[in-house]
This record gives sequence, structure tokens and C-alpha cells, in this order.
Amino acid sequence: MRIRVINPNTTRSMTDTIEECARGVVGPGTLLDAVTSEMGPASIESHYDEALSVPGLLAAIRRGEAEGVDGYVLACFGDPGLDAAREAAGGPVIGIAEAAMHTASHLGRGFSVVTTLGRTVGRAADLVEGYGMQRFCRGIHACEIPVLALDSDPDARKIITEACREAVAADGADAIVLGCAGMAELCAYLGAEVGVPVVDGVAAATLTVQSLITLGLRKSGRGEFATPPPKPYTGPLRSFGS
Repeated sequence: MRIRVINPNTTRSMTDTIEECARGVVGPGTLLDAVTSEMGPASIESHYDEALSVPGLLAAIRRGEAEGVDGYVLACFGDPGLDAAREAAGGPVIGIAEAAMHTASHLGRGFSVVTTLGRTVGRAADLVEGYGMQRFCRGIHACEIPVLALDSDPDARKIITEACREAVAADGADAIVLGCAGMAELCAYLGAEVGVPVVDGVAAATLTVQSLITLGLRKSGRGEFATPPPKPYTGPLRSFGS
């Protein structure tokens, strides 16, 4: 099977981190690669960023379909363009927030999300509601570390660790969901430091896609998630039409 992990921002170094984490969990016989969006923002930290990341994401899906990719991981915690990606793909497309929350719900009575900037907390709350996770989500906490500073800020690991500890103490959480794909490599370290399971959505989504393909399951091709009807597009989106 072929799985493609799509980083919908344009920062290649983040894609490399994401790919390493995804490769760490795939089984033998699974071919996995990670791609960086060819257009869009350098990081995704606002509704504006999310909206402008979607064309690049969909272009990556279209290339994957032409190349015979069986399933996709959408590696941004906002899960931008997830429904549109599912329309465009034949196989399963899983967002890392979706996968992380569902995985964490199996590990205890409740989880807390630890994310980057405070301005993204509302989006995370929307996803909690949209995925039916209100019963499990105990709280959403921001570290106030910009996405691109996760690698460059020497204090990032310490700040994220303290945020996870505070979330567990404040919320009584049994697990932590990491609210950014760029945090994926910290998963094992944070789990050891904080003492509760820490869920990386990249790994969780990769295994979910792999499991669905192994079961021979594809997305539903009827109704809302049928292939979009062909029509012309204009301007910079001309190539998306038919």
C-alpha cells in the first residue's frame, strides 16, 4: 500500500520531522512518503492561513491520485480542507486532530489538548465539537509558541512540557493530545516527563489510514463525498477545473 503524508504548509523542515514520525509506525510492506505543499503559508496559525493552505493541499491530493496513492494523512492540527480532500481522493483521508482525539478517547476518561498559539484554541474547540469529542475533551491549552519557533526556540521543549503538566493538573486529564504536527517528535519525551499518555496525531493518523486500507475500506463515493462535479475555474485556480 502507498500512504502519503501531506504537510499543507510550505516549510520543508517541518515535513521532514513529520515524515520521520510517520515512518516510525508504519508496518512492513507500506510505502510512505511525505510532501510539502507547493503553495500557501509557511505555517498555519489562523483561519486566513487555513483557507489559503487548501488549494495546495488539494493539488497534492490530485497528484497522489494520479500516482496511485492509496490513502492520505493531512498533517496540520486544524485539519484544513479535510472534507474537500475526501471528495477529491478515492482512498481514506485522515486529519491528525481527528485521529489524535479519537485515539486519546480510548486511553482514559478525558484528554487535554496542548497547542501552539492562543488564537488557535477556538479552532481546536470547533474540531472537538465537530468530531463529537466534547465528552472526552477536558480543556485546550496554548503554549504561545509560534509554529516555526518549535525548532528554533531553545526553551520550546521546556515550555511545552510545563504546559502539559499544567493541563493534567488543571483538567484531571488522563492523556494529552499534541495540537500541532510540529510537536510530533516530542511525543515520547513528553509522555515520560508528564506521566500520562501523549498522543501525536501524525502517528495516530498514519496508523488509522494503514488500518483502513488493510481492511479494504475506501471513502464512500456517494452523496456528499462523491467526486465533485466538473466545472471551469478561473484565475489562479484555473488548473483545478475540468
